[in-house]
Amino acid sequence: MGRIAVSTMFFHEYPCDYIFDYVAEAGLDSLEFWVETPHFWLRGLPEDDLVRCIADHPELSPITVHAPSLDLNPCSINPKVAGISVDYAIEAVRMADRVGADVITVHPGRRTAKRHPSAYDFRRFEEYIDRLREAAGQTRVRVAIENLEPRVNALLSMADDAAEVLEQEPWLWFTLDMGHAMMTSCDEVIRFIDLCIDRMANIHVSAIGGNGRPHHPIHDDPSATRVLAELADRGYDGYLTLELEDMVFPGSLSSEEKIVLLMRELEALDAIFS
Repeated sequence: MGRIAVSTMFFHEYPCDYIFDYVAEAGLDSLEFWVETPHFWLRGLPEDDLVRCIADHPELSPITVHAPSLDLNPCSINPKVAGISVDYAIEAVRMADRVGADVITVHPGRRTAKRHPSAYDFRRFEEYIDRLREAAGQTRVRVAIENLEPRVNALLSMADDAAEVLEQEPWLWFTLDMGHAMMTSCDEVIRFIDLCIDRMANIHVSAIGGNGRPHHPIHDDPSATRVLAELADRGYDGYLTLELEDMVFPGSLSSEEKIVLLMRELEALDAIFS
């Protein structure tokens, strides 16, 4: 079994050193550090603080990183938005390398209008990939592109599209967001596994909730269990990164409750992958 991690955004309201402490207390093997974690992002990206957190928790190394994406779009029709989005992704790749991360996940971008991507959008995407290829060639970190939710304007939301990009870019790795893919169907997730498993460096692990949205817990969820069992049967041994949204619960969770929830998720993953 690979390393079991959690996105730092699950503990978004806490300082970074607390987050590392909580993940270690839950018994996980690693974490995915979102550059936009508020305590890091709003303080000007203090890299020395992150390096110290990593050094203080060797049991969680190597970590993975998620490049900034929340209000960025490398395929934006606005050239200034596209430019700064690509620049942030490239700097995140370099930062991930400097702190000793193993994998960095990047988003592919989307058409600005809620319409199917056009030739212009794909040209923007090709320019973005060119910049990522150059940065990846200068670092040791594995750059992994993630599949997006199946929206009309999304690039790389379907398995065939992801497989085509990976075939064209042999240096590029893949982060499967199983929750995003499950919004289409479980069969589409299996299609991703069929086509891309040899290039999968990370899995964003979550279930679909009653609201039809991802980022719900996976324990006791049959569909999520089916997908994860398929990965286990295929011998997947990369990162399994719990990507959970604390807003899906009826009330706010304390740090202790979040740790207990992660322990339950860890038990479920251990049962599948053992």
